[in-house]
Amino acid sequence: MKERIQKTIRRAQFAAAGAAIGGGLGGLVGKNAASTAAGFGALIGATIAEKVGPTQEIKERFRRGADAGEVSE
Repeated sequence: MKERIQKTIRRAQFAAAGAAIGGGLGGLVGKNAASTAAGFGALIGATIAEKVGPTQEIKERFRRGADAGEVSE
């Protein structure tokens, strides 16, 4: 359950960052472009979170394994 919550939070963080970046860039053009770019940015951010998430989990597992190995010695 904890992993699902962490995954959801990570996805929300990436989506928020994507929306902020997209909205900022679209705002240079106009209001309509800002809202559209924010939506696309959020979608792209959530998609990136889905791709980056498994990589982070694998790194954490290796760290835990290395830490466990150091403790048992």
